[in-house]
Amino acid sequence: MALLESDERRDGGLRVAASTTGLAGFVHVVLDEDGRWGSLIDNLHVVQHRRCTGLGTALLSRAARAVAERARGSALYLWVLEQNTAAQEFHRALGGTCVEKAPVSPPGGVPSRLAGSPAKLRFTWPDASLLAQTGGRRGVATIRRDAP
Repeated sequence: MALLESDERRDGGLRVAASTTGLAGFVHVVLDEDGRWGSLIDNLHVVQHRRCTGLGTALLSRAARAVAERARGSALYLWVLEQNTAAQEFHRALGGTCVEKAPVSPPGGVPSRLAGSPAKLRFTWPDASLLAQTGGRRGVATIRRDAP
């Protein structure tokens, strides 16, 4: 069973899923990050052995709920590396639409830190409240930690 902890902040905050064996996953959302596309899911990660268990859906659903409840706009988006076809399938299954392809920016602005010319894909959800309804509550308890 996963335990979701929530560190709420004005920018959206971080949701962490942990179990007795350690970190299982996390999601970070930045509210109202872009005037056109809405709030940004900046990171969504689930450890390999916890994939396909509903944890990623639960984390993304919680982030969408934060957007629906606290952002000025209802839209949300994220970027996926083009070669990450599993993530693309996951986001499409949850109603995400791929609307754009763009080159990946080099880390720290240093081109030599990139291997080749990778691309990223923008996935969007115009209404975060619909994504929030996907649930993902199977066996997941919540602890909320408000930031000072």
